[in-house]
Amino acid sequence: MMNRKNQHLKRVIVDYKKLTPEILAMLVEKYPDGYDDDHIITFRNVKNEMIEAVEVTTIDTKYLVKVSTKLAATMENYDEDDYENFDADNESEVQSPEDLED
Repeated sequence: MMNRKNQHLKRVIVDYKKLTPEILAMLVEKYPDGYDDDHIITFRNVKNEMIEAVEVTTIDTKYLVKVSTKLAATMENYDEDDYENFDADNESEVQSPEDLED
């Protein structure tokens, strides 16, 4: 039943360009030495494009962050002091997928 507990979560695909400081912080915390092939999940989006992403989960949302060389570099250069003044409630930069299930 472990897989079922996360089924109620909203699933959001996030591109590198739309990465919020909170999501970046979660990625760095979950993958402090960076991610590798074992962490990457692959799926097809609604346009039937193959997407590779790493996953981070909050209480109510599963974020699927698209993998790219820029993402890896951003994670390596992460410094939480750069994000001290970020408004944690501003999620306007995050884009929701139409529907990942179909």
